[in-house]
This record gives sequence, C-alpha cells and structure tokens, in this order.
Amino acid sequence: MASPRRLTVAIIGRPNVGKSTLFNRLAGKKLAIVDDTPGVTRDWRSADGYLAGIELTVVDTAGLEEAFDDSLEARMRRQTERAIERADVGLFIVDARAGITPLDRHFAAWLRKGKTPIILVANKCEGNAGKPGLMECYELGLGDPVPLSAEHGEGMADLVDALTPYLPPDEPEEEVEEAEGPLDDEAAEARDNAKPLQLAIVGRPNVGKSTLLNSLLGEERVLTGPEAGMTRDAIAAEWTWRDRPVKLVDTAGLRRRARVEDKLEKLAVADTLRVVRMAHVVVLVLDADAILDKQDLTIARQVIEEGRGLVIAVNKWDAVANRAEALQQLSDRLETSLPQVRGIPTITISALKQQKLDVLLDAAFEVYRLWNRRIPTAQLNRWLQGMLESHPPPLVDGRRLKIRYMTQVKARPPTFALFSSRPVEIPEHYTRYLINGLRETFKLPAVPLRFLLRKGSDNPFD
Repeated sequence: MASPRRLTVAIIGRPNVGKSTLFNRLAGKKLAIVDDTPGVTRDWRSADGYLAGIELTVVDTAGLEEAFDDSLEARMRRQTERAIERADVGLFIVDARAGITPLDRHFAAWLRKGKTPIILVANKCEGNAGKPGLMECYELGLGDPVPLSAEHGEGMADLVDALTPYLPPDEPEEEVEEAEGPLDDEAAEARDNAKPLQLAIVGRPNVGKSTLLNSLLGEERVLTGPEAGMTRDAIAAEWTWRDRPVKLVDTAGLRRRARVEDKLEKLAVADTLRVVRMAHVVVLVLDADAILDKQDLTIARQVIEEGRGLVIAVNKWDAVANRAEALQQLSDRLETSLPQVRGIPTITISALKQQKLDVLLDAAFEVYRLWNRRIPTAQLNRWLQGMLESHPPPLVDGRRLKIRYMTQVKARPPTFALFSSRPVEIPEHYTRYLINGLRETFKLPAVPLRFLLRKGSDNPFD
C-alpha cells in the first residue's frame, strides 16, 4: 500500500479570526480552546489531521501582535514565527466579515518576505456578510483567497485544491511481511516499547510546569514567565528519550475549584482533566516553597482516581535551605493523605537548571512498567492461599466468609477480581489487608490498584 502524503500546515493570523476553530475542524476533534475573547491561544500546538486524502500535521498558533519587546505578546509572536519556519505551508486567516484591517496588511507584507509558502484563507464566509471582505483580500498580494467557514465546515474542497500543489510526491508501495504466529514475551515488550509514553505534566499555576517541558525538550517550546496562568491549552510535544518515544503534554495550572471563576480558566481546567484521563503517567510538579498543599493533594487524588501512574517532582529544589525538613514534611503528608497508593516516587529537581531530569524520567518509565504489569493467575492464587492462612477472613453471622480465588482482569492500571461466596460482606479492612499484601509481594508501588469483589463458585472456569 502506498504511504499517504503528509503536509505540516501552520494556521496564522491576528487574534480572534477563527484559527483555533479551523484547527479543531482539521483535527476532527475539539482540542483547542475556542472562545470569543481575543488571545485565547498563547502557545503553538499541533495535532494530526486529515482532509480529503491528505494527511496533515496541523499547527495552531497564537494571534499575531505587532510587539517586539519582552512582553507576553512579543513572546507569543516569536513562538508563532518558529511554527511558521517549521511548516510546509502557512494558512493566513483573515475575518471576511470584519474586512481587511491594518494589522492584516502589516502581517501579509511580513509573510510575503518569508520562505514558507502562504495560502490566504478568508474565514466566516457563510452567507453574504463576508463577500465585501473577500473582495478586499486581493489587496494583500497573497493570491486568490480561499473562502470558507471553519465553524460550519464550508469551503473545505477549495482548501484541498489550494493545498494540493504543495504535497510531496507519492512514495513507492512497501511490502509488509505478516507475522508468523503470536508474539513471544520479548517481542510483545519490544512492541510496547515502540509506543509513545503519554506523559502529562500537571500542578498548580506557576510551579514550573512549562519550564520543565522546555528543559526536557531542549528548546523554548512553550511560553514561560512570571505571569501566573500563562498556559491555557494543553500543549503536546513528540519526543524521544533513550530511544523510547514520549508524548509530553504541558497543561494549565489547576487552582481550587472555588477560585476558578473566569470562563477561559474553566475551559483550561476541563482540558487539563481530559489530558489526565488520556495519560499513562502523570508528573505532579510541586513548588519546593509550598510542598503538597491542599490543592496538590486534590490533584494527586484525581490522578489516582483516574487510574494513572503518578510521579511527584519537587521543583526549585536548588533554592531550598533545609532540605531534610522539607523531605520529611513531604513524606509525612503522603503517608497520611494518600494511603491508597504507597511508594510514589518523589524526585527533587530544578527545571530551570536542568537538575535530575534524567532521574525523573527513569522514575516515570518505571511507573509505566508497573502500570502495565500482569501477574499470572496461578501465581496470584498461591499468594492468596498464603494470605488466607496467615489471616483468615472474618466471621459474619457466625459463619466464616469463603474466598474462592482471584485473577487479574486487566492492566493499565492493574485490576484484580476476588471471587467469594458473599462478596458484599467482605469488610473494608480485610480488602485493605489483601491490597497491601499485593503491593508488598509483587512490588507494585506508585500505581493505583483496582480491586473488584465478585460472587463466584469454587471453579474459576465455571
């Protein structure tokens, strides 16, 4: 089968012309936050897209501003410039209903001087209200405009025609050899290692999440600065570490729900929670000056409830005076506040100075390995028999509860089913006894374990 042709397309334009709406349209899902407020998007973000046989890497960028100092707007503009340089073609979006503005003319002149080919797109052309603005587009000197409506999906065929001349040539067909029989354990592990680790970075605002992502990637991929709440969209970046593919995702800072009043912040929080649900392992970044406060614990519990692996990164560790006291405080709080998950790796780092980042990634991959762990049923039931002999189930109404057998029903996270004659009567303290024994015997720290109580007979195959 011939390899599909792929284009990297950067969507650019001044604020509030519909760039994120078109990004979501091409990506086929609502990935970017969309709102009428100008300047919602601050970092460029990319996603796979598909349009009439053309595979796309679609890049959404911040609104172009005429700022050249060290302000937030100027830093956003520099991020957009990097995205344009990496693209095969740029889509310069203008608002046909508003008509061509002086800012549109300014950036059209700037884009004409660049090396990246530009397609002019007149958005919001549904109905007749956009016709005057469409005619004005010709004065920008970027060729024929492509009229469309990103919100309603109109004009996509014209966009395909405009993109087609920039497609790379067809690649020759490749013969694919079919595998002979099932994979052995080593082949299965190699297959899993070839899949990207979905690694999400979460935490309160301004603890250094974006700085950590930039330091891991070795480039200024997302905006950083003293302004709290700078990241709004979840920003994903494909990366390779020690020959292992990783998909890093930086997220918006999570504050206490009672303090989240702004509409955009609510959208950003919802986006962060979506990323946590899709992640394999979550790195919770703490500020060394305020270790594991109430909001940090809330975030950690959300990660555990979603069944994700958890690693804690204590950032800005280079500025801590009494390190032994800080570590003891963190250990005590984990022990008392997160007893449901023992042995969460805690790594002290400095994202800005790139200290101990390799240790952090080693811990993340180890948690990922445990999160995928499977224990054979025979081995589980030998262990269960020993646990029952050491501490038999309690009496209920004068009768001993009978526990029949146990099996692991899934991984990611490890999930176990315990079959009993009266599962609803097994007390919680006995369930905790079994879960703690599972963790200790089979070396399962740092990942949530799910324990299902089921009614069953003596025969596990019945």
